Amino acid sequence: MTTRKVIIPEGMENIHDTYHYAPGILVGDTLYLSGQVGRDENLKVVEGTEAQFVQAFENVGKVLRAAGATFEDVVELETWFADSMADLKTFLAVKDRYFVNRYPTWTGFAVKGFSMPGILVEIKCKAVLGISDA
Repeated sequence: MTTRKVIIPEGMENIHDTYHYAPGILVGDTLYLSGQVGRDENLKVVEGTEAQFVQAFENVGKVLRAAGATFEDVVELETWFADSMADLKTFLAVKDRYFVNRYPTWTGFAVKGFSMPGILVEIKCKAVLGISDA
């Protein structure tokens, strides 16, 4: 039987308690991450485009680490950008700080808006723990 474990990193308890969703769910060796955005532990949106992108990836990293994973375990990446992908060059520079050796699949979308004003990007991914390169 496969197990299902809810992943709530330290500092993300308020997301679970306030909005009633899990930052991550580990099913067997596969980790499903909820979309992470550039807001701090107090749910305040981080100011500045690059800073917000960094914070979103840091939030992804918190969920990965809480499940015993790293960015190298990520196999699928989805990103949603507010209104347009005008800041793609900046996003790519930030993304490349986190994905160095193993690159995931990646799909990006431009959307009309997000659940909180001021959010510029949402990052969702899936990771498989314990995989090796063929």
